[in-house]
Amino acid sequence: MIKSFTKYIVLLSLCFSLKSYAQQGIQFSEYAFTGLTVNPAYAGYKEDWNLNLVSRLQWTGVPGAPRTGAISADGVTNPDTKNVGLGVVFIADQLGPQITTSAYVNYSYRLRLDADDTKRLSFGIGVGGSQYVLDYSKFSATDILDPSIGVGSTISKITPDFRLGIFYESPTFYMGLSALNVLAGQGFTNYDYVVREERTYYLTAGGMVPVTQGIQWKPSILIKEDFKGPTNLDISNNFLLGNVLWLGGAYRMSVPIGNKAALNNNLHTADAIIGMAQVYVNSSFRVGYSYDYGMTSLTNFANGTHELSIGLSFGRRTERVLNPRFF
Repeated sequence: MIKSFTKYIVLLSLCFSLKSYAQQGIQFSEYAFTGLTVNPAYAGYKEDWNLNLVSRLQWTGVPGAPRTGAISADGVTNPDTKNVGLGVVFIADQLGPQITTSAYVNYSYRLRLDADDTKRLSFGIGVGGSQYVLDYSKFSATDILDPSIGVGSTISKITPDFRLGIFYESPTFYMGLSALNVLAGQGFTNYDYVVREERTYYLTAGGMVPVTQGIQWKPSILIKEDFKGPTNLDISNNFLLGNVLWLGGAYRMSVPIGNKAALNNNLHTADAIIGMAQVYVNSSFRVGYSYDYGMTSLTNFANGTHELSIGLSFGRRTERVLNPRFF
C-alpha cells in the first residue's frame, strides 16, 4: 500500500509541479505510422483511404498514469489529380483524474512538384476543439481545505482549436513541420486547475535507404517543442524486411534548447529506449507494437510503456505505384 501511495504522489507531482498547469502535446512512439495525429498536412499522403488506430499505456503499474488513444482516417478526394487530402482525427488522453478529448477535421492541399508525381509539398489545416474534464472525486485529500483539490465533483471545459502544418514527401525523404493546440490556454481564467495542453510544435523528418535487395533502412527523427517544458527528441532507426516486416528501435531524450526559467538545469536528459515492430499482414492490413523502457527515476515505480497500432487501407490503386508509401 505504501508503494502504491508513493507512485500516486510521484504522478501528481509530475502533473502539477509547474505553475502554468500545462503539459506538452501527445506523442506516440510509432509517430511515423500515425502522421495525422501530429500534422494535418499528412492528410492524403498515402492517397488511398486509410484508417489508423493507436493505443498507448504509459508507465504501467502507476495509478492514474497517462493513457492515450487515437483514431484517424484520411485519403485524397480525387484519385486522378490527388491534390486535395481530407482527414479526421479523434484523440482521448487520460491523466489521473483528467480526461482530454479532441476532434479535428483536416484539410491539405498537395502541390505536385515533378512530372512523374513522386514529390509533393502539402499545406494543411485542422479545425476542431477539445473538451477538458476534471473529476475531483478521484482525489483523496489528506487536507480537505487544500485549495489545489478544488471544490465540486466534476468540471468540464470545451474550447475551439486549430492546427497548421506543412509536409514534403519524395520516394527517399520526407519532412514535416506543424503547430498543434494553436489556441491553447484561451478561456481558462476560471479553470486554473485543469492541466491543459500548451501550443506545441513538431518537426518530423526521415528517409528510406536501400541496404540490400530485400532490406531498406529508415532513419527518422521527431522534435517536440512548446518553449516551456523540455525539448523532446526521438531518434529512430527501422529496417523494412521484404516489404513485410518492420523492426527497429528509438532513443528518446530531452535536449537543452533555449532559456526556460521554469525548468531545473539539472533535469535528467535520457527518457526512454524503445523497441518496435510492424507487420504487414497483407497489402491492406498493418499491425504494430512498441515498448518503451524508461530511463528516468520513475522507472523504479513503473513497468514500462506499451503501444499498439493497427492500420487499414481501402480502395487500393490498380495502376503501378511509382512512389510506394511505407510510412
